[in-house]
Order: sequence, then structure tokens, then C-alpha cells
Amino acid sequence: MSINDSVMGEQSLVSWPAEGRNIDIPGAAVVKPHTFDIARHVVIAPDGRRYVVATTDDTRLQKGYVTSVYPQQSDYLTLLRLVVLEVTSQTAEEGIQRHISVVQAIQNGKLNDLVKSASTH
Repeated sequence: MSINDSVMGEQSLVSWPAEGRNIDIPGAAVVKPHTFDIARHVVIAPDGRRYVVATTDDTRLQKGYVTSVYPQQSDYLTLLRLVVLEVTSQTAEEGIQRHISVVQAIQNGKLNDLVKSASTH
């Protein structure tokens, strides 16, 4: 899948300062991170649904590193108030590994399994 297949429009694919980490995940488009993000990607599930996976440094709020999944609509609109999944990690490295595993789970059509697993813990 090319980047153009993943994200419509060039504005969302930009260079940014070193606040976020440029984590390369095959088949997932890196997008400009928000202020406290350590990673942010657009991911397309096998059913064609699009999601934004963001891992944020929320240590200032004593939440650790939070990986969140948001649905995306109309190829650009991230529905921030409709969190599909939110999981925390203690360290930045754990957060990055969780981020990668969530992206890969979505790519493999396993998001519902992740959501069920998170709700039982």
C-alpha cells in the first residue's frame, strides 16, 4: 500500500520537530503528531475502515503513556470523542511497542479482539 492509498491529501504528511518519534510501520501512514504524542499513524483495517492510533506521553497527568485508537471519517476527520480503545504503558518504550502491536492488530482485523481483551482487564 502506498502512502497515497493510506492518507488522502498531502497536508497530513509533513515533517515535524523531534517531539514525536518517526516509527516506521509497514502499511501505516505516519502523520504529524500532536503536542505530547510519541507516535501517530493512520491505519486501514481489512474491512476498509480507517483508524488513527496515537500514543501520548501523559506522564504529566500520572497516566503513563496512553495508546488510543480513534475512528477516522471522510479520509481525514479523526473522531477524537469516539475512543475505540485506550490502553496505558508505564514507559515510553513499552508505549511504542504497544503502539506497534495495536497498529498491526488493526491491520490484521483483530481490533475487536483487542477491545474485548482490554475490557476484561
